[in-house]
Amino acid sequence: MTDWLDKPYYSLNAYFKHTYGQKCYKIAVDAGLTCPNRDGTLDTRGCIFCSGGSGNFAVNADIGSVKAQIRAGLSRFHKKAGERFVIYFQAYTNTYGPREYLREIFSAALSEPSVIGISIATRPDALGEEILELLHDLKQAYEAEGKFIWVELGLQTIHEKTAEYIRRGYDLSVYEEAVHNLASLDIPCITHVILGLPGESVEDMLATVAYLNGTERCPKPFGVKLQLLHVLKGTDLERDFLDGKFQVFTEDEYVDVVIQCIQHLDPDIVLHRVTGDGPKVLLTAPLWSGNKKRVLNHLHREMKVRGARQGDFVS
Repeated sequence: MTDWLDKPYYSLNAYFKHTYGQKCYKIAVDAGLTCPNRDGTLDTRGCIFCSGGSGNFAVNADIGSVKAQIRAGLSRFHKKAGERFVIYFQAYTNTYGPREYLREIFSAALSEPSVIGISIATRPDALGEEILELLHDLKQAYEAEGKFIWVELGLQTIHEKTAEYIRRGYDLSVYEEAVHNLASLDIPCITHVILGLPGESVEDMLATVAYLNGTERCPKPFGVKLQLLHVLKGTDLERDFLDGKFQVFTEDEYVDVVIQCIQHLDPDIVLHRVTGDGPKVLLTAPLWSGNKKRVLNHLHREMKVRGARQGDFVS
């Protein structure tokens, strides 16, 4: 089993240090794309929790092109921070655009000497044959330089009732097909899960995590992001929250649930995130999540007290 360094789970930092010998940083960029859940193809409202395609922490798109954003992002770091970076195409659906434009922006990132790879946030229903061919071409072109392509998929939940409520816009079978297609190209995927979605029990959340360990229908992903549900200003989720239709986790409740999820997750899966910090100017609830460092310290302290580790309950 891989040495997880200082944590009781397989963190992204441990993966980077074992693979590249140092800490590596993500630089999030905004490629100026939209989403089929916003442009009228599926809907115009977006997912119920979405305030900006998860791009709130991306480099300011007003800077200009993706290349200009990358340069601006790199300028924030000094040599002591490290010399290797991942460009994260974060905002909205980053395979939902003209093929040649996507080739241009992905190549611009992969061509940067200090960039070790790109991570592309997208939807499983935006990975058609042309896009998969493009990703395959880029993988072949850059893998000789030791550079990777990751694809991040927003699954959030395996439960169709919840998926309908959050307006995800695709069936579980679509996610499964996307994971199979990426696996056939040897392109790792990272699956996003939201913990605390309205109407879901702890058992429902654990079922989603257990599903990610791999089934006959769907192989396990390379990585997982466990994301606390944030209620952000201006979203339809906020309206439901303010109307009293659901409650959010307390910090103690979240720490307890995320520990259980980690214990039910295959120890070979890299945990890219175990919580999250929504932008404070947009955050309606839970306000305690604004102090990410404190939450992580709480989580690690409680896991130590319990003697809990990733994969404890995986047979």
